[in-house]
Amino acid sequence: MVNTLYLPELREMLAENNVAELKEFCTALHPARTAEFMEGLNVAEAWAVLQHTTPQVRAEIFHYFEHERQIEIIETQDRAAVAAMIAETAPDDRVDTLGDVKPEIVAELLALMPAAERRDIQRLSAYPEGTAGAVMTTEFARLSQTLTVRDALAEIGRQAENLETVYYIYVVDEHEHLRGVVSARQLISAMRKPDTQIGQLMDTELVACHVLEDQEDVANKVAHLDLLAIPVVDAERRIVGIITHDDVIDVVREEATEDAQRIAGVTPLEDSYLKTRLFTLSWKRGMWLTILFFTALFTASALRYYEGRLAQWPWLIIFIPLVMSSGGNSGNQSATLIITAMTTGDVTVRDWMNVVWRELRVGLMLGGFLAVFGLAVSWLLTSDMPEVRLRPQSVLIVPLTLVLVVTCGAVAGSLLPMLFKRLGLDPALMSNPFVAGLSDILAIVIYMNVALALLSLSG
Repeated sequence: MVNTLYLPELREMLAENNVAELKEFCTALHPARTAEFMEGLNVAEAWAVLQHTTPQVRAEIFHYFEHERQIEIIETQDRAAVAAMIAETAPDDRVDTLGDVKPEIVAELLALMPAAERRDIQRLSAYPEGTAGAVMTTEFARLSQTLTVRDALAEIGRQAENLETVYYIYVVDEHEHLRGVVSARQLISAMRKPDTQIGQLMDTELVACHVLEDQEDVANKVAHLDLLAIPVVDAERRIVGIITHDDVIDVVREEATEDAQRIAGVTPLEDSYLKTRLFTLSWKRGMWLTILFFTALFTASALRYYEGRLAQWPWLIIFIPLVMSSGGNSGNQSATLIITAMTTGDVTVRDWMNVVWRELRVGLMLGGFLAVFGLAVSWLLTSDMPEVRLRPQSVLIVPLTLVLVVTCGAVAGSLLPMLFKRLGLDPALMSNPFVAGLSDILAIVIYMNVALALLSLSG
C-alpha cells in the first residue's frame, strides 16, 4: 500500500525547489521510512528528491526502493549520477541490482565508476548464482596478526567508514590468507593491555565457507553456529569476502519460498507472483499438472481392473475417496517432513533405514487411530444394506485398509525424497507429485484386495 502522507508536500517542495526542506526530508528519518514516503512519486520525482542529499544517504534510501523501481531509475536517469550512487552501495547489493539491468546500460555505468568498484562488481558477478560468492560482500574488517591492540584500533578506525559491519575482525597474513578472527568486544576489552599483539588474541578455530559453496549450506552453517557473519575463502584459504546475518536472512527467505513452491509441485518462480507473466506461470504449473494427470491415469487403470468387483459390491465405491485421500495425505506429510529435515541437515540419505523404521511405526499408529473412525463411519453408512448384513466382516474393510494405506503412504513419502536426492534430483520438486500418484494407486490396490480377502470368507 502506497503511503501518501507526504506526497502533496513533497511535490510542492519539488515545484518550489525548496532545497532546505528537501534536504531535511532526506535525512530526518531512517532511510527505509524515507523510501516508504516516496512510494507515490514517479521515478523522475523520486530521483529529483534524492539529488538533495549526499551520495551515501542517496544510496541508503535507494536500497529500500522496490527492485523494479531501482531498475527503472538506473535505466532512465543520468548515467554519471547513477554510477556515483551505485558506487556507494554495498558490493553484494549492487551486483544483485545490476544483474537485472540491460547489459548495455551496465557497460556504460561500469565505465563511469572508479576502477576499484568496477573490478569488484565484475569479480562478484562472475560467481555462479546460488553460491557463497554471489551473496557475499567484499567490505569487511581485516588486520595483520602482528599489530598491537593500540595500532589495531587505529586501523579499524581508518577502515570503518567503508565497512558494512565490524562484528568480527578477520586476521590475515601478507597474502590475505585467513589466520583467525577477533571480535570487536575482544578488541575493546584488550585496551587494558594496548601492547598485546592481535595474534595473541585471535581465535584460530574459526568456521569459514568456500566461495563456491551452496548458499543454502552456508545459511544452515550460520544458523547452526549462531554466527553474525561468516568469512568466505578461496581454494587457498585467502579471504575474499564475508556473508553477514542479513544476507543469510535473505537466503533463508529465498530458499524457503523456493522449497514451498517445489513442494506444491511448481517450478520456482524467478519473480514475485504478481510480476510473473501468465504464460510463464501457466508453464511452470502446467508441466507438473501434466505429470500428475498421467499418474492419475494409472489410478484410473487400477479402478478399471477392479471394475467387475465394484459392480458386484457397489457400496465399496463410497469409501474410495476416503482411503485415497488418507494415503495421499499421509505420504505428503512424510515427504514434507523429510524434505525439510534434509534441507536443514537433520537427515541424510544414509539415514534411510532409521527413517523407514520410524515412519513405519508412525504410519501404524496414525492408521490405527483413523481406523477407529473408519470403523464407525463404515458401520453407519452400510448398516442398512442387505448385502453388508449378510457379511458382517464387511465393516472391517475400511479400517483395515486405512491402517495399511496410511502406513504405506508414510513409508513411501519418506523414501521418495531420499531416493530422488540419491539420484541427484531435487527432492522438493520431484517428491510430492510422485507421492500423490503412488499413494492413489496403492490405496486402490490395497482397498480392493482387503475387500476381496474379507468378502470371500463367506463365499
